[in-house]
Amino acid sequence: MSDTQDPDAAGDSTLGQIGEFGLIARVARRAEQGPAVLLGPGDDAALIAAADRRVVASTDLLVEGRHFRRDWSSAYQVGRKAAAQNLADIAAMGGVGTALLVGLAAPADLPLSWARDLAAGLADESALVGASVAGGDTVQAQILLLAVTALGDLEGRAPVLRSGARPGDVVAVAGELGWSVCGYELLLRGLDGPKLALARHRSPQPPYAQGPAAARAGATAMLDVSDGLLADLGHIAEESRVALDLDPEAFPIDRRLRETAVQLGLDPLAWVLTGGEDHALAATFPPGAALPPDWIAVGRVHERAGEDAPLVTVAGRAWAGAQGWDHFS
Repeated sequence: MSDTQDPDAAGDSTLGQIGEFGLIARVARRAEQGPAVLLGPGDDAALIAAADRRVVASTDLLVEGRHFRRDWSSAYQVGRKAAAQNLADIAAMGGVGTALLVGLAAPADLPLSWARDLAAGLADESALVGASVAGGDTVQAQILLLAVTALGDLEGRAPVLRSGARPGDVVAVAGELGWSVCGYELLLRGLDGPKLALARHRSPQPPYAQGPAAARAGATAMLDVSDGLLADLGHIAEESRVALDLDPEAFPIDRRLRETAVQLGLDPLAWVLTGGEDHALAATFPPGAALPPDWIAVGRVHERAGEDAPLVTVAGRAWAGAQGWDHFS
């Protein structure tokens, strides 16, 4: 079969059969490019417009068995998830995603159709913010691994850092919390449950527009919730040298989420506060600031009582148990 033929016409080929350049020809070079990509796949490097004269950049790894399972998620869903978790980081700086660079390490017997569906997921998620896959690399490996780098544009705004929170600020969140871990617990047990939970674990839906909206509204600190709200807010507390206290009554917990947790003998509030991979946004705003639509106030920033005092408390008390996801646990 020549590289000019469509392998699907004669059955699905594997990456080992078509090789690196065959994969690039069939997947990467067919991808539509967003407005910020001046030169996409095909040369030694891509060319991305940087009208702001600054580029926001973030990178993440997804390893099969650690971050996704092929028996739980389709290739398309893995692609959506890989793009989402990186583009959420750009939004958390107050930026807008412009391009992705994707590294794929895969076994030689991986079907071409899986790689194509992965590329479609990456493309569709990126298109939500006007971004696209501008380039990357492939290599044969015994494990399936994705390395995704996202680039973004601040559109003239100052980046929103983790170090800007001040005592008196309001703590607020935008996006969904608890749904991904709910889906994970259902899949782990082989149980059915709310379709939204299963869908969000496979492909989260970050509130991309709320990052720039928070920046325009004067957010003093911000990040995306990838490892659990308590764990991630701890980064703001540490970098800003403050303490944060959350009001557990301020979090709206969906009835389906609450009922599923109770059925499994688990705490729905724990899912909201410590579940990871929802990629919601959390930020602090000056006292009296008007929160953008879709942001919910859930706590306050305080002076830190001492070096040994908890960084984040819930109703004035330290949270008992794990704060969130530990990548090396």
